[in-house]
Amino acid sequence: MTYTLGIDIGTYESKGALVCVSAGKIVAQAAHPHEMLVPQPGWAEHRPEEDWWGDAVRIIRQLIAESGIDPNDIAALAVSAIGPCMLPVDADGSPLMNGVLYGVDTRAEKEIAYLNARIGEDEILATCGNALTSQSVGPKILWLKRNRPDLHARTHKMLTSTSFITHRLTGECVIDHYTAANFSPLYDVNRLGWSDALTDEIVPLDRLPKLCWSCEIAGFVTAWAAGETGLAKGTPVTCGTIDAAAEAVSVGVRNPGDMMMMYGSTVFVIQVTDDPVRDPRLWYAPWLVPGQHASMAGLATSGTLTHWFRDRFAGDLGREEAFSRLASEAAESPPCSNGLIVLPYFSGERTPIHDPKAKGVFFGLNLTHARGDIYRALIEGIAMGTAHVIETYRDAGANPERILAVGGGTRNSLWLQSTSDFGDVSQTVSRISVGASYGDAFLAALAVGQAQWEDIAAWNPPVEKVNPRRLAMHDRHYRRFLRLYEKTKDIAAELSEDLEAADQQ
Repeated sequence: MTYTLGIDIGTYESKGALVCVSAGKIVAQAAHPHEMLVPQPGWAEHRPEEDWWGDAVRIIRQLIAESGIDPNDIAALAVSAIGPCMLPVDADGSPLMNGVLYGVDTRAEKEIAYLNARIGEDEILATCGNALTSQSVGPKILWLKRNRPDLHARTHKMLTSTSFITHRLTGECVIDHYTAANFSPLYDVNRLGWSDALTDEIVPLDRLPKLCWSCEIAGFVTAWAAGETGLAKGTPVTCGTIDAAAEAVSVGVRNPGDMMMMYGSTVFVIQVTDDPVRDPRLWYAPWLVPGQHASMAGLATSGTLTHWFRDRFAGDLGREEAFSRLASEAAESPPCSNGLIVLPYFSGERTPIHDPKAKGVFFGLNLTHARGDIYRALIEGIAMGTAHVIETYRDAGANPERILAVGGGTRNSLWLQSTSDFGDVSQTVSRISVGASYGDAFLAALAVGQAQWEDIAAWNPPVEKVNPRRLAMHDRHYRRFLRLYEKTKDIAAELSEDLEAADQQ
């Protein structure tokens, strides 16, 4: 029997899957939790040694031990991780600081404004395929240069989360094109390569990793990494990718018009397209293989909000039983939550408004509202934020033909149904919802010729379809949701300025 192994590093948890290639059957799974560090408002970090490499080692060892297979029977390994992140390392590959996370980290707001003014927003979009947002790595590297010049000067390579683990496994510094496209303004999507044509003041290009496609073999497990993980020396390791891309692969996203709707700590959306979608409200990247493109979107907080609500307002229910009880209470509340509207911008917002100063809002409360109403309104607020993304895709000329739902949030039937209702879309749920680590195992099989793209349909067939139950009140509620943001964004910006001023005192 031949096996492939997938490792995924998420925002709050790392996961692994060991898969039998012939049938796509998972023979072992493992997971390990970790924290997202928020050292100050607007910052989000991980500890790369403990949370990235440490989790990977623990999970690989657990998968091998629990499955009882010979490591020599593992044909290949693929890694995915949260991204795009920023991690400067020295010549030995040792981290110089904590890893700075993806768009939930908004520390580079001033650098974004500076680069937009210096280069021009239209020029950036034309060259990079993306507007500069909190998701962009380039401004964060400039932030490092301005605020930690000693670390910037000592940086040998600027890695992201996936490339850090791949480097530990193989000694190679690589990054896939899909991830690299998030390094704006340092990646030229027209040339599919690094470029300092727009600016040469962020970082020398030789400090960036080598570019590869996600299904290319980046290198092979070294003797040192074999000793650390229990893998066989010489095991092929792919270039890897961002977790959301691997998650999309896991449920069969492969053809133009296919869209992944990922329900996790954030909602993340990927649609494969024939041609690039150039819209500043969305993100663009080459897809995982040459000749295809991807258009992406993501909320800043989603599943994170449900955990926040549980911990703050449902402590009496017990940690294990809280979500099922909250779901029951929310089911007693009618659609549109008895008139409540929630703006889910508790960490600012990414697409489509790209407003790091946006704030969470509960609007319409009165003395008759119960906890179930408020929890339902929170879920519906996330769903309306997602509907805003879907509406943006349609407006950009990329109306999805098939939406495939994945992630732990698919177990929340209210969340899934509300997204279909407010977005007026059908969603397909596949048999296996393990997510990115399963997609990684499939990408590893592709890389060594053990699978073809169409095989994912047999690995993970669809089992459920969620259709919209669109009511007139859904449209009215959604339009009020959009108006509420417009009417409160100036106040939210003023509050952010006050908080920043207080932090500086």
